[in-house]
Amino acid sequence: MRIRNDRFPGGVHKALTLSYDDGRIHDRRLVGKLNEYGIKGTFHLNSGFLGKEGYISAEEAASLFTGHEVSAHTVDHPFLEQSPTDQIVSEIIDDRRALESLVGYPVRGMSYPFGTNSDRVVSLLPALGIEYARTVASHGKFQLPDDFLRWHPTCHHKQMMEYGEQFAKLEQRHTRMALFYVWGHSYEFENDNNWDLIDRFGEMMGGHDNIWYATNTEIFTYLQAVEQLRYSVDRHLVHNPTATSVWISVEGDSVEIPAGQIVRLS
Repeated sequence: MRIRNDRFPGGVHKALTLSYDDGRIHDRRLVGKLNEYGIKGTFHLNSGFLGKEGYISAEEAASLFTGHEVSAHTVDHPFLEQSPTDQIVSEIIDDRRALESLVGYPVRGMSYPFGTNSDRVVSLLPALGIEYARTVASHGKFQLPDDFLRWHPTCHHKQMMEYGEQFAKLEQRHTRMALFYVWGHSYEFENDNNWDLIDRFGEMMGGHDNIWYATNTEIFTYLQAVEQLRYSVDRHLVHNPTATSVWISVEGDSVEIPAGQIVRLS
């Protein structure tokens, strides 16, 4: 029996996520457009900047990003690899604490300020409650991350149409999960006077029943659940011990493995 762990929720092969940094006031317009097209994003906020000129207020964060995700970006946006260890700890922990008090859920991920990091910085993250961390090292591919603590995106949004066209047409000879990850800053749409870019992208990429639209944490949580599946020796039984339902393929057909259940595959 041929079994593959190659499906996102709903049995689809494709997923799309967007990721925006800094919490600028232009996030308001961007969120409205993402909501219009049914696309989800993760917004990495510097809690120390909230309420300052050009930034959203702390009071609006929870309501503004409803349906999306708020994630950490440190308190004051330093170069972490150039910071003392105790400062790295406080920048991340204090940012998580402040953001969690606003949105009412655990903040589990972050993006690196300036996109930079080091082995020392990365080694600290698990103890600080960080499960994923996005870089700015775009790789131009639709692949799952090899290392969630150095999660490289597909592209910056300046290239979103080029890669979006490729992703929309993507048909794989050998099925696997394909992830399209776009990052950027909302103020860049304003500075470049190209808000039409996100509209064209939304019209092209939104509303497809063969794409899972997800936040960064939703993708992380799902892929962790996939790894937790436990199969019997003969592969006729599979147990999903997690709280997240998972889809697999059996002889090419999608099969849901509900959260907390054992499923007989034949």
